[in-house]
Amino acid sequence: MATKKAKTPQTLVIVESPAKAHTIEKYLGAGYTVKASMGHLIDLPKSRMAIDIENGFQPEYITVRGRAKLLKELQKDAKKSDFVLLASDNDREGEAIAWHLNNALKDKTDAKISRIVFNEITPAAITEAVKHPGEIVEAKVNAQKARRVLDRLVGYNLSPLLWTKVKNGLSAGRVQSVALRLICEREKEVEDFLPEEYWSLDADFAKGKTSFTAQLVKYKGETPELKSEAVVNEIIEKIKNSPCTVTSIKKTEKTVRPKAPFTTSKMQQAAANRLGFTSRKTMQIAQQLYEGIQIGANRVGLITYMRTDSVRISDTALADVRDWISKNHPEDLPAEPIHYAVGKSAQDAHEGIRPTYTTYTPESVKEYLTHDQLRLYTIIWERFVSSQMNNAKMITTSVEISSGDALFRTAASKISEKGFYHVIKLLSSKEDKSTSLPAMKEGETIDVNKFHPEQHFTQGPARYTDASIVRMLEEKGIGRPSTYAPIISVLLDRYYVTRSNKQLVPTQLGRMISKILVESFPDVINEHFTAEVENNLDKVEADELVWNKMIGEFFDPFKHRVDEVMTTQESIKGFLDEETDKTCELCGKPMIKKLGRFGFFLACSGFPECHNTKSIPLAKCPCKDCDGEIVERKTKGRGKSFFGCTNYPTCTFISHFKPLENQYCPKCGWFLVEKFDKKNGSYKSCINPDCDYLHTADEEVPVVTEEEE
Repeated sequence: MATKKAKTPQTLVIVESPAKAHTIEKYLGAGYTVKASMGHLIDLPKSRMAIDIENGFQPEYITVRGRAKLLKELQKDAKKSDFVLLASDNDREGEAIAWHLNNALKDKTDAKISRIVFNEITPAAITEAVKHPGEIVEAKVNAQKARRVLDRLVGYNLSPLLWTKVKNGLSAGRVQSVALRLICEREKEVEDFLPEEYWSLDADFAKGKTSFTAQLVKYKGETPELKSEAVVNEIIEKIKNSPCTVTSIKKTEKTVRPKAPFTTSKMQQAAANRLGFTSRKTMQIAQQLYEGIQIGANRVGLITYMRTDSVRISDTALADVRDWISKNHPEDLPAEPIHYAVGKSAQDAHEGIRPTYTTYTPESVKEYLTHDQLRLYTIIWERFVSSQMNNAKMITTSVEISSGDALFRTAASKISEKGFYHVIKLLSSKEDKSTSLPAMKEGETIDVNKFHPEQHFTQGPARYTDASIVRMLEEKGIGRPSTYAPIISVLLDRYYVTRSNKQLVPTQLGRMISKILVESFPDVINEHFTAEVENNLDKVEADELVWNKMIGEFFDPFKHRVDEVMTTQESIKGFLDEETDKTCELCGKPMIKKLGRFGFFLACSGFPECHNTKSIPLAKCPCKDCDGEIVERKTKGRGKSFFGCTNYPTCTFISHFKPLENQYCPKCGWFLVEKFDKKNGSYKSCINPDCDYLHTADEEVPVVTEEEE
């Protein structure tokens, strides 16, 4: 009699996303079913506070709207399985997702439910995780619960205050409000800054057929104060006929060390500075690289987990990268692996961000990646591989030339030992310093061809960009790697902040809200409180602090202050509306300038009988024989702002720069826009491509009123 074949145990693995599920299922094979929870299935409801304040701040969780069907499917799958492995991300949010899933599944199945974690989606990492299932870490769940409850208490108390005192539909958050405060304070510094004029003096020197430029650094033995053109011209007049002598040639060697592998913050900063990515875009692309890309016949997770504040690298990965370097750049392989210090505040739950396999070079996977995926993967790969290579060395030659009482200086650098630069293809301007000078000797005379006096203005503080606000949030301990991109996105989505030339600019609405919150809740809307919250959440995760005790110490004084402000704060509702001389073309009643969620707009005063609304005109259309006005529009799909004529499609004029209201070019009459570059900082420029008018900080800009028109 034939023996009955034993049934293969069935294992259900639950991850967060379909892409990750697809990749992992290919690795595990028969006996495994991998499903996605699509993030949180169980959470706080959006429609009410749902925190039982009288009962230890216990949250009242519900199945997320629209997710009940998915949850039932997972319960069915769990019932048919022998084992269930909860494989959500290895962070607080992931642990909370696993905890909720465990509670939702345990009464619906006899299967053993366990927790697995991994830092990379590779066959080896997944197989190892499945072999060693563990338990849900309750303390990590409590840390997520504490953050969720605290943010709910802050948001659901501050938002109604804003509805009552400012405008319906507004919202406020604990971390986002602090970031908004930083952006608003920086904007105030930008506005208050008064630029001062100064000049520089360069000279073109020549040795044989080779010319080079040097800058005036000393005059009569002192650093010159070149405050006006007259001062510069006076110096030129005194030295123009003087012989030019090479007085000093110095060579110095500098060691350039490679940088540590990326953390989330450093990756976002590098992607913003080098690739022009927003923080949100960086994280979206990193998620795709992490969850898996189809490389030929295989689906491969190309990078490790992208939410980390650690630079630690596993021994396996170090062995892998050192093997690659030994085969491709053996002369640049250090004797021992290089270990980088992990920051004091780093949770160190994950490694630094790195490629899962060093052999997947950017060139080898190029055909399988989108343009942006390749660019981000390239800087991740280069940063990691270079971090385990020898230092580079750079020789700098500094030359001083005297001409009468003036001393000019120039310098040139070249890389003498490439070291880790062998794998850095996307060099930044600071790193790519190779320049050259003609051969010269001390004491020899050279020719001067021309003097170049140049006017400058001192630059004030720069507005925050994605890169600099992330750096500031990290430095001040505000938020965690998973929150940097969402913080910026929320401020933009709420129209508290806009982007202008990649800079983050607070709107009038954002400044108004920040002013009220900062004045009313200085102890909450500040970086010290927010950083302390992060420290306490770390203590909860380490099981050193009881989560609801932490909440209790905060809530009573906070709620008392909310009630006090609700009584004493004067309402500014209605003061935001402004009468205009525009007339509604539908009913003839006056149009009112109102502040909406996406900025100011014109609305008919006959509302609710008349629902007519219009964009606010920002400038006259500059096109000949067109009587239209320039208004803000948005592209279909992505909703990106641009500025076009109200007479479209008859007039097709568009601008990607926002017109400065009632400010027109004194040369040609077209409107002015604000632009930004590293040389001039922020400046006002004519939008006319045929006009060379560039408005610098000391000029008066003509403001044209309707009467003057």
